Amino acid sequence: MTERIKRGIMNSKSEKIRLIKKGIRAGEVDMYDEDTIWSQNSSDKVDIAEMLMLVIRNIHRTVPANRLLKALSIGSGSEPQFQILEATFRGRLCLLDIDSIPLSVINRRIKSNWIGHVSTIQADYNKTLVHIADAQRFLREELGGSSQDLITLHHSLYYSSESDWGKLFRSLYVIILAEQGAIHAVMMSSDCSEKDSTTWLYNHFAGKYFGCRNDQDLASFGKTLHNNSCFEKAYINVETHRVKFFTDDFEKFMAVIWMILLYPNVHDYTQDQREEITEYVYGNFYKTGKPLIQMQDHLVISR
Repeated sequence: MTERIKRGIMNSKSEKIRLIKKGIRAGEVDMYDEDTIWSQNSSDKVDIAEMLMLVIRNIHRTVPANRLLKALSIGSGSEPQFQILEATFRGRLCLLDIDSIPLSVINRRIKSNWIGHVSTIQADYNKTLVHIADAQRFLREELGGSSQDLITLHHSLYYSSESDWGKLFRSLYVIILAEQGAIHAVMMSSDCSEKDSTTWLYNHFAGKYFGCRNDQDLASFGKTLHNNSCFEKAYINVETHRVKFFTDDFEKFMAVIWMILLYPNVHDYTQDQREEITEYVYGNFYKTGKPLIQMQDHLVISR
């Protein structure tokens, strides 16, 4: 083996070690920044926007052309669909999130762009919207008594127990939603056997180390609503779409992986476990240029 080849191998190993260390440190990135990386390097938001526009088009068909529409975005984050919602819901757009950081981004945008019909609320929807009495109070005190033409839950149901979904959607449908409105929810599919998927990664590593798996099944939940008398007159549509994520910045790639694996807020992986996960992602995705796949469920409930 020539000296040149040896140096090349050594440099390659050194680069890998450097990237692995950066990938492990990426777990320290704030969740808002992790979500921003995901939004900028995946087809997720394009997929959501496409479905969202279909929902909005159907709302427009049922309401008078001169009536200003209103919307509530739950767990909005910094709302990548902001431009669509802000332009469409001129009556009022309310963005609800428990995290002050993304809401501060929206508030700066509201101020700099002189937007008067958008407002933000910092609150936990699990405490303000799950129960009928709380939803009635929220409608009265936060929404001025006005029902909403659109309610969105874009990747925000992860922070709610599936056992509470029935109560949450009942409160939204009965108390908050307008007579001709729609609810649009999106989240990662709970069942996907493809090893290049976000679902498989979570189930594999969270299952291996913590005995956990993703059991939040939005598609199945949506189908059960057909048997719920509260929704007997509702139009319910469930679809599953395929989206992709990739970035040639390994540190950013790993930041998204840690977000998917719920580190450190839910699962506190050890140093050895984080090294194993980072090595796996480096070898199976980054080095080969393979995109990460996410199968995600859309649930639309409309009157």
